Amino acid sequence: MTSQALSPARSRLNASYRNLTLWTLQGWLAMFFIAAGYAKLSEPMTNLVDLMRWPALVGENMVRGLGVAEIILAVLVLAPLVSWKHGQPLLVTAASGLLALEAFMLVLHAAGMDVGPALTNLVLIAMTVPVLWMRAREVR
Repeated sequence: MTSQALSPARSRLNASYRNLTLWTLQGWLAMFFIAAGYAKLSEPMTNLVDLMRWPALVGENMVRGLGVAEIILAVLVLAPLVSWKHGQPLLVTAASGLLALEAFMLVLHAAGMDVGPALTNLVLIAMTVPVLWMRAREVR
């Protein structure tokens, strides 16, 4: 097996594609979690319980607090748009928080046999892991 060194132009092109892919994933994550957080803040609890089973198991303040946390983490995923130097560590922290939240919700949905939300959380995890991994490598 031989290793070929990439030309500088090819290396820059690969970095551009990687950066574009990561920003696309970050945008999708932000849109999803802003919408999910907004729904948790604005919808009556009866609607949330009808849509998802777990809000019936916790207090209303917990559901509303989770909505606030989702919106804050989603906005922080886009923090490098404002300042790359200061926003990138915030992005890595937010992606870590989202990953922890997604993993917890995956377990919760899987235990409750909610297949649709569990699959949604698997997709969200699959989107968050590369963002966290690649952006954390850039911070070092």
